[in-house]
Amino acid sequence: MTICAPSRPDRRQRLSPVLLLAFASLGVASPASATEPPTPTNAQAGPTSMPVPGEAIRRRAFDALGRRGRFPGIEARAKADNAAATERLAAEHDSMQARLYQALGLAIPDDPATPEPRPTPANKAWVPLIFASSSMPISTLRNYAAQLEKAGGVIAFRGVPGGLSRIGPMARLSARVLRLDPGCEGPACAMRNVQLVIDPILFRQHGVARVPAFAMVPGDPTLPYCERDEESGPRASHIVYGDAALSGLMEEYARLGGKEEVSDAASRLSRR
Repeated sequence: MTICAPSRPDRRQRLSPVLLLAFASLGVASPASATEPPTPTNAQAGPTSMPVPGEAIRRRAFDALGRRGRFPGIEARAKADNAAATERLAAEHDSMQARLYQALGLAIPDDPATPEPRPTPANKAWVPLIFASSSMPISTLRNYAAQLEKAGGVIAFRGVPGGLSRIGPMARLSARVLRLDPGCEGPACAMRNVQLVIDPILFRQHGVARVPAFAMVPGDPTLPYCERDEESGPRASHIVYGDAALSGLMEEYARLGGKEEVSDAASRLSRR
């Protein structure tokens, strides 16, 4: 005899309308809908690729980037800030000059005698350069300063006597070397139009280990490193060692192969 068990209703498929209404009012998905995740339609799915703008849109975008808006207010404030910074820099310069004169024990001149502006060497011009040291005799340094003033040259020192923390000794040395009258004292003394630079990199680049030494360097060796033509700085083709007159050093430099490099400086030295 076959016994048939009474079939049990499927609760997921057969829910009373009352329960369905209760689930809907509570905002809870019914058990039947929870077991079957909804299939996303094409509208609900995200983009599968980046949209490609048309040629007209891209042209308008580049045209908008190329047009710079002008902001008169910002420009006016920038000009005012620039002028104020220039005034502050001038005031700081005067204050630093006053402190330097005070440190040297000198009176601040009302109208000091200054030499005429020295012409800046042209790009790639060859400049005579004497590698010197504060240990050299003052008479030797003064002789080189007088000759370099005629030839448009520069004197380079490796460092500062007494260290970088003390500028007074270097200022006094520069005054003793550049004064036209060695017996003149005070800030109103006339000076030679020769530049003195402190540049240990020039010494290292040229391998100068003893002084005096002479070279013809391209460009302007007095410029800061960031303003020079090459990152490596100016380099000479030859180095001449020895304490001799500038004309003799130039002759030896020309003999080593730098005749064209010394021609302009030698002509300036000879006609003065």
